[in-house]
Amino acid sequence: MSRIANRRGAACFFVASVLLLCAAARSAPNYKEILLSSDRPEDEKALDAVRKPDEVLAFYGVKRGDKVADLFAAQGYYTAILSHLVGKDGVVYSASQPIRPELRERAKQPGMANVRLIDGPFYRLALPQDGSLDFVLIHLDYHEGKPEVRVAMNRRVFGALKHGGVYGVVDHSAKAGEAEAVAKKLHRIDKNLVIQEVTGVGFRLEKEGEMLRRPDDTRDFSTIKIRNKSDRFVLKFVKP
Repeated sequence: MSRIANRRGAACFFVASVLLLCAAARSAPNYKEILLSSDRPEDEKALDAVRKPDEVLAFYGVKRGDKVADLFAAQGYYTAILSHLVGKDGVVYSASQPIRPELRERAKQPGMANVRLIDGPFYRLALPQDGSLDFVLIHLDYHEGKPEVRVAMNRRVFGALKHGGVYGVVDHSAKAGEAEAVAKKLHRIDKNLVIQEVTGVGFRLEKEGEMLRRPDDTRDFSTIKIRNKSDRFVLKFVKP
């Protein structure tokens, strides 16, 4: 009798495991499909081959219903993608200084009703400080802030994220040990400096993505003058 019970128990466990795996597969976002949205302008879609947002967001594990933030949002490239990804049950805080008129107009679209625009200096970044966010992204603009601004911003991001929340930093690679001056001259930053600053406020570096690496990048040219040719690091920090 005990053998029959054990077999039935094992069978039930197997079925339950399969059902859980199927449910997880169904709930996993289709990142590539999101990029095909008709609401996205063609000039942004043209950047996808270089920026690979589907791979980047899959790496960070962003999902439907998440509360997220897009820092230095500019025209809203990632704001729009995140808005579609997290859906009506999620929230996207889109931060810029100042907010561009085209982003203000874009945020009025019915499909972006989950977007909250944030204006103001990044050293006092107006994200909620209640530990409620799942993910914060700064894409290709970490180098734009002065060191003291970046550290203050990182502290605000730390306060905004829940425990286990992810802070994603994507930027143009400078040569290792390169001085701060290259940030303005070449619009690049040393990856190790970013790691030092972000972990310095309490984050843990979990892993680095390789999807945007360009080994042929000499790292001695301005990423503004020569576009879409740079090596880019993709760092995943986690709030313990």
